[in-house]
Amino acid sequence: MLQRLRDRYRTQSAFRWAVDLSAVLIIVLAVGAFQTRNHPRGAAPAYTFTTLEQQSVALSSFAGKPTLIAVWAPWCGVCKAESGNVSRVHSWLGSRANVVSVATGFNDVSEVRQYMTAQGVDYPVLLAQDDFQRVMHVEAFPTVFVLDSQGRIVSSMQGYTTTLGMIWRVLWAGLSS
Repeated sequence: MLQRLRDRYRTQSAFRWAVDLSAVLIIVLAVGAFQTRNHPRGAAPAYTFTTLEQQSVALSSFAGKPTLIAVWAPWCGVCKAESGNVSRVHSWLGSRANVVSVATGFNDVSEVRQYMTAQGVDYPVLLAQDDFQRVMHVEAFPTVFVLDSQGRIVSSMQGYTTTLGMIWRVLWAGLSS
């Protein structure tokens, strides 16, 4: 009888855990969908960035591989916390995907360079004008966009995103294209 009670408790406990975890997952997914509801999907808009060396880079130039674009501002504390994640994604995915970041919301390029030095940025950094935030409906930092190999926006995230969350979305974009 004691064994049956233990088995019943374990089953009920596992069921409660499964229900609770499912509820949390649904809430997290719903909040994420709500936060990114205005982000563009489909063909990425025509946009040209500038490198720190004053070269032009078109958003369309990333077609051919899945692409992760991390949008940040030098004053953003959460962006600083996420910078290491972007670095790991860049390192771990290597040549399988493009991993770039876009700095916006700055007054002077020196702010971007200081951020890069302080955070040990080892991934490409592109500079955007403030209109990029309007074009891409960036309402908060950091924001991450994932493009498939055809250059279509297939996913976006707003706020802190884990390394595994970024990698999963980039790999999924590679499979779906």
